[in-house]
Amino acid sequence: MTKRRGERPPVPEPLPAPVVDAHTHLDACGAETPEQVREMLDRATRAGVDRVITVADDLKAARWAAEAATWDNRVFAAVALHPTRTSTFGEPEQTELAKLAEHPRVVAIGETGLDYYWDYAPKSAQHEAFRWHIDLAKRLAKPLMIHDRDAHDDILKVLDTEGAPSAVVFHCFSGDLAFARACVERGFVLSFAGTTTFRNAHALREAARWVPEDHMLVETDAPFLTPHPYRGRPNEPYCANYTLRDIATLRDVPLDELASKITRNAERIFDLGDVAQS
Repeated sequence: MTKRRGERPPVPEPLPAPVVDAHTHLDACGAETPEQVREMLDRATRAGVDRVITVADDLKAARWAAEAATWDNRVFAAVALHPTRTSTFGEPEQTELAKLAEHPRVVAIGETGLDYYWDYAPKSAQHEAFRWHIDLAKRLAKPLMIHDRDAHDDILKVLDTEGAPSAVVFHCFSGDLAFARACVERGFVLSFAGTTTFRNAHALREAARWVPEDHMLVETDAPFLTPHPYRGRPNEPYCANYTLRDIATLRDVPLDELASKITRNAERIFDLGDVAQS
């Protein structure tokens, strides 16, 4: 994953209640060493973002994420092979990913799913890999973290056919209100990124206004998708602060109540309390 360069947005005032960044890529943000991870998490903590899930998109990133989650107790990990990287996904890759996924600080299988925007992997390979990741999530009883780009209907069809794990999170939710309803009806959770703050994202903002609070998470997908008004600048976990503030305004709810609820959702879905104790 390519790193974003340029001036970061300012670190905002801390949230009235801490929140979890449910999907970020610390390595792509430039944090490669324990010291750099700690520095990045210190910035996030100052903004009220007290824990993060750093997510892998290939095997190298999966190895790094599992290791980085042991460097700082504010960091958890998710591992999988991104759908655009599934052209080659055989037994060696599956064996290594399955082993990494067993790590106690790996709290989700992701990001996996379907991506019809890029032409980097055949749809047949993506579908096969997606089904494998679904099975892995069920075998390990860990949440499934979905990457869905221009593939809404097929994502739901595969989940319905295979049988979804007990927890499914649509990372960087990109659907409209109708798709949000279809996901929530199935018990799935929608994670909202900086795109939700974009003023031209009318359908997405309508979905974010409607979704029941029990089915919501917030994320950055850093270093990409920096929220308004800093769109285009490098993103980091602390910027979840900006997205949460915008969503609270959009939904006309108190910021502290929304932050507390979303944090409880993250703790419940990813079992963060028990993982931290172990």
